[in-house]
Amino acid sequence: MGIMSKILGGGGDRSTEDYVTLDLEEDFESPGAAGTMSVHFAEIGGQQDVIAIKDAVYDGDLVVADITRHSTTDTASDRIIEELRQVADEVDGDIVKKGDDQIVVTPTGVGIAREKLN
Repeated sequence: MGIMSKILGGGGDRSTEDYVTLDLEEDFESPGAAGTMSVHFAEIGGQQDVIAIKDAVYDGDLVVADITRHSTTDTASDRIIEELRQVADEVDGDIVKKGDDQIVVTPTGVGIAREKLN
């Protein structure tokens, strides 16, 4: 019996010895296991909100932050963006401002494409 017939089930007799029972609790890691990246959504209302964003990026997570509480001419907004840019540089991640209302900060090894998909 060839490999394709084994995969597709063609021919041959099957017995219970051909199958393996998987114990999902022991055989697989949980979705929140170490080494996985999470996506966080945040609102930046002030400097105190930047700390949680920085911690998440240092932990290897991606953050999408809403900055609508700050105007584009606000100097606090410029300071916050510059601080997050430094974090992205430190972890070899990426940062991009999407429109006037969102910032995306990525962890190590995750880049952000600057072109839109069609």
